[in-house]
Amino acid sequence: MLERLFQLRQSGTDVRTEMVAGLTTFLTMAYIIFVNPSILGDAGMPKEAVFVATCLVAALGSAVMGLYANYPIAMAPGMGLNAYFAYAVVLGMKVPWQAALGAVFVSGCLFILVSVFGLRAMIVNGIPRSLRVAITVGLGMFLALIALKNAGIVVASEPTLVKVGDLHQAGAIMAMVGFLLIVTLDRLRVRGAILIGIIAVTVLSFFFGGNEFHNVVSAPPSLAPTFMQLDVKAALGVGILNVILVFFLVELFDATGTLMGVASRAGLLVEGKMERLNKALLADSAAIVAGATLGTSSTTAYLESASGVQAGGRTGLTALTVAVLFLACLFIAPLAGVVPPYATAPALLFVACLMLRDLGDIEWGDTTEAIPAAITALTIPFTYSIAEGIAFGFITYAVLKLTTGRARDVAPVVWVIAALFAFKIAYIGT
Repeated sequence: MLERLFQLRQSGTDVRTEMVAGLTTFLTMAYIIFVNPSILGDAGMPKEAVFVATCLVAALGSAVMGLYANYPIAMAPGMGLNAYFAYAVVLGMKVPWQAALGAVFVSGCLFILVSVFGLRAMIVNGIPRSLRVAITVGLGMFLALIALKNAGIVVASEPTLVKVGDLHQAGAIMAMVGFLLIVTLDRLRVRGAILIGIIAVTVLSFFFGGNEFHNVVSAPPSLAPTFMQLDVKAALGVGILNVILVFFLVELFDATGTLMGVASRAGLLVEGKMERLNKALLADSAAIVAGATLGTSSTTAYLESASGVQAGGRTGLTALTVAVLFLACLFIAPLAGVVPPYATAPALLFVACLMLRDLGDIEWGDTTEAIPAAITALTIPFTYSIAEGIAFGFITYAVLKLTTGRARDVAPVVWVIAALFAFKIAYIGT
């Protein structure tokens, strides 16, 4: 049955590899079930209900991505998108969280429309090759920054923005040991190297990191406080239309960038394109609508899926495994929470390092291709936003092609995207 559903042999994989890959992806992104309720709780949303909504929509989105699109890409409420929802829209603009959920719902409906009519696939397939490579590299550097932050190796600093953390801390030391262990095992071709590294650091954390094991099973809270609480009518008010536009643009390119980057890392691109792209985009769009209905901010494809891909995941069985584990989290949240951030940091850093190798594919001899690519790759981590990095890349690409007399080389869709991003930055802001 699994062979028929996921075409495992054709993809050069097996059930065990896919399930190990799914567990690896899950462990690197399980933090969202604790972080998302905390962030949305700051916006006044009931944390317990948001916890349930987060688990359910992550399970639903990942299952649809796996069963319908057959990609090893997991989904959950997006980091960055939830911060924008809570701090910029609800707290900053004083928009009720119910109306903000309505805005997310409307943006998801727009996504479904552009996906059904093939417009979203046309946009993705119209991305120049240099920018596609740059998005993968930028995602790698973004992932590296997240990993180093989680490990405590890089910390915030007022005068210099970032600086090295306290390397005498147990978490930083264990993260470095875990990273070297993963690289060594991978070089020796040990299967499940990433998962072994995560488990090893987690075990060490009980002895040296003060980690504590409290419980295994707990009953899930009620979803009622957030289920169907979205206010679509308020979201369509004139004062909040710009919020829908921002959600739409950020979701579009955040998810698109992640899909392309992870698919490239898995070797799932054929001539630079994703064969089942429209199915993946529809799965992504449906998850946004479902998430808003359940009571959480925008759901998106997760960059941490790259860790599962590195562990051998090539089909939707990886994503389906993630879905089952998120459902289990409704009852075993204490067990899922026992893996500290510095235990998954080595896995993310290892994958990030491997994603940087695509830099060699950029045509460095042509500055109208190389400079936009470099801008994209650099601004994704430095702005801490996939969408903003892609925005700067598209605008730079279009402008340089125009000023050097090569406007005919630019696909029409690139001009439209660059203009939309320029309008967003000029009139709405970042």
